[in-house]
This record gives sequence, structure tokens and C-alpha cells, in this order.
Amino acid sequence: MLLTDQLGRTEAVADGIRQRIAARVLAPGARIPSVRAQAEAMGVSKSTVVEAYERLAAEGAIVSRPGSGFYVAGKTRPLCLKAMGPELDRAVDPLWLARQSALAGSTMMMPGGGNLPEAWLPDDAVRRGLRAVARAETAIVTRYDQPQGFPPLRALIARRGAEKGVVASPDQIVLVDSATQALDLIARFLLQPGDTVLVDDPCYFNFVALLRAQRATVIGVPMTTEGPDLTALAALLAKHRPRFYLTNSALQNPTGTSLLPATAHRILRLCEAHETLVVEDEIFGDLEPDAAPRLAGFDGFERVIQIGGFSKTLTAAARCGWIALRPDWVEPLVDLKLALSLGNGHVCAALAHGLLTDGSYRRTLAETRRRLAGAMAQVARDLSECGLRIWAEPRGGYFLWMRLTDGRDAADVARRALTRNMLLAPGVVFSPSGGWQDFLRFNVGHCADPQVMKSLRAVLG
Repeated sequence: MLLTDQLGRTEAVADGIRQRIAARVLAPGARIPSVRAQAEAMGVSKSTVVEAYERLAAEGAIVSRPGSGFYVAGKTRPLCLKAMGPELDRAVDPLWLARQSALAGSTMMMPGGGNLPEAWLPDDAVRRGLRAVARAETAIVTRYDQPQGFPPLRALIARRGAEKGVVASPDQIVLVDSATQALDLIARFLLQPGDTVLVDDPCYFNFVALLRAQRATVIGVPMTTEGPDLTALAALLAKHRPRFYLTNSALQNPTGTSLLPATAHRILRLCEAHETLVVEDEIFGDLEPDAAPRLAGFDGFERVIQIGGFSKTLTAAARCGWIALRPDWVEPLVDLKLALSLGNGHVCAALAHGLLTDGSYRRTLAETRRRLAGAMAQVARDLSECGLRIWAEPRGGYFLWMRLTDGRDAADVARRALTRNMLLAPGVVFSPSGGWQDFLRFNVGHCADPQVMKSLRAVLG
């Protein structure tokens, strides 16, 4: 064996241990595999493992206890989410994408962004709503909210859910500060470290980051143009016995697909057979022209928990989210919410309620859907002319999931776009398995701007 080969194998052994320590798979004081076991597991010689362990000991990562073995040294290190997933270029990894979206100035072009253009959102209505809240009774702007959240908004969410076939009483709804916090609470409520969770592959990138922060093992269910691959879902449920399956029924992010009734029924039957819960993200539901079937509607909240929020259609600056779940879980979930935050934002809940009931929201939604439908058709044609192929025709919303047809890596395209002040969203950041490397997610609201499309053609050319 060449010396360089030996050094490479030694570093591979050492780096594997480093990553497991960084991801807290191996905690301080944990015994690491014996030299013999590690050599057999990695298919290397025992001398290679000995050298790797000596290197780690010299770094202070592990300590040797004569006659006992090797153990992780030191105190608990800060959690490193990057170490818990596939190795990605930091320039295009999911959390980098989230930061860049939040920090983007007015000159940054956002064809890969996750929100509608600011000009499409009801900012005048939000300003009126804020003034109305400021004139409301003193308790709205000074006190903590009720433990479950602002009762009028919970009642309104229940009525709006019923319009989509989801029957829940206001007492089954818990308000939170965002849909992201809703998922965080659910993960804390249901999961123990090491539990398995299934997500779509591809899925919204922050699903994976949030679940890994809860020490969950995240496994992707391959997506098809008609929803999750049901054969693969059945196999994964049988093999891993996951605690829950997290998915979008309507306008899935990033593919834009929505479930058919038969698919929704089959998902529920499979999850019931394997005692797996379902968490249904409803964040894009209001953008559907016609409501797709909801898992919570078929299930009646026996096995399904539904979460949602209003950042995609009202404003992301005053966030408000909600959780709908079975009645006997409401009180313990509220206890957890209070332990973590003492409640949700009363002002934001009152603002959301006012915006949803002043008569303008339905008109705004109708106009937004109309604009999106026109932009969807035009942008799909424009991107096809740039050498991309649409993966599935969305029922609505603002995402197009497009494949590069020339064999290029979408991450390379995204890096090139950054040099031109443009943020793209390559497929790999949405994939828990690190796949979909030749795909890009496009936001048709931003791509409808002729200047953005002109620059996009230059990047893709």
C-alpha cells in the first residue's frame, strides 16, 4: 500500500470519529469502538485504526484508559447541525440559504427565495391592522395571552379549517409564534433522542435542520410527481418504526405537488398499520385555487397533527402560527409551550385576527392566486427555454421544481448566481439524502420580474 493511501485511510477513520462527536452521537465519556471492531467496520487494518486513535488522542478528542479502551474526552461540545447531515458546500447548504434570504437587501434578486415579493403582500392592510391593534383595549398590547392563545383567532382558524374539510373545535387549537415554532414544539412533545422521523425527499430544508436539532434520525421518503412513493414509504415504516411522518398535503415545498385522495388514504392506512403519527404542514394551503384533500380531514385528528401559519400570505414580520391536534394532547402541549415561552405573541395574534376578518384577506388571496397562475405559466415557459425541465405541474402556489438538462450540478449554478447578486435554491439543500443535485427550486413571483429573468438567463446560459 502507498504511504498516501495509508494516510488517507487513517484520516478517514479519525474524521469519522470527529463527526460522530460533533453530532453528539458520541457524548463525553462514551466508549468508542475497540481497535479491532473499528478496523472490521471500516475495512482497514488495525494499525490504521491505532494511528487514527493516537492522532485523536493527541488532539484531545479522545483519551485512553489502559485496560479499558478509548473514550470521548472533555465536556459536551456545542451542537453542530452541519455534522449531522450529508457533507455540503457551506456556500449552498440549507442554513446558509435561510440566512441569505433573511439578510438579502433590496438589490438582491431572489428567484430561489421562499416568500412572495414584498410588493405582492398586503402591506397597506398590515399597516391598518397595526393601527387598529394599537387602538384596542390595553390588555391586547400589555398582557400575556391566554395559555392556548387568543380565543377569537382560534375560533376563526377552526372555521377556516372546516372549509377545507378539517373539523376541529377551537379547544383543539394552540396558537404559537410561527409554523416553525409549531414544529419545534411538536418535536419536543413527541420525540426522544434517537427517534426516527420520516420526511419527504425533497422537503423544506428547515424540516431536516430542526429535527436534527432535536437529536432525531431523519430519513427521506422519495417523492414522485403524485406524492410520496408509497412502496418506499411502506418499506421505511416497516423497517424504522418512525415516531412520525412530516409532510405537506397541499403545494409541497419544494415540488409544488398536492396529494390525490387515494394517495392520502393510503398514507393514513400505512401509518396506522405501523403506529406512526403524521404531522401535516398547512403553511401554503391558502394559496391553493381548489383545496386538495387534507390528511387531518380524513383522519379526524386521531393520528394526524396539523400545523400552519400566516407568514406566506400576510406578513413574515409579525409571525403567528398554530397547532391543531387531538383533545387529550392539548393540555400537555400547552404546558410545554408555557415552559418554553410563557405564551405566544398576543399582539401578533390580534393583528392576524384583524387582517383575516376585515374583509380584505379573501380579496387579496384571490388576486394573489390570479397573479401566481399567470406567472406560473409564463415562468415555466421561460425556464424551459433556458434548458430546464419542469418536474411536475403544480396546482397553484409559487414554486417550480426544475431539472437542469445539461448535466450541470445545481450547486455550481447557485455559486455562479451569487457572483451576480442572485440567490438560487439548488436541489441538494432540500434533500436529507443529499440527492436531487441537478434540480433547482424557483419562486415564480420573483421570476416574473423581467429584469430577474434576464439575469437568470445569463446565469443559466
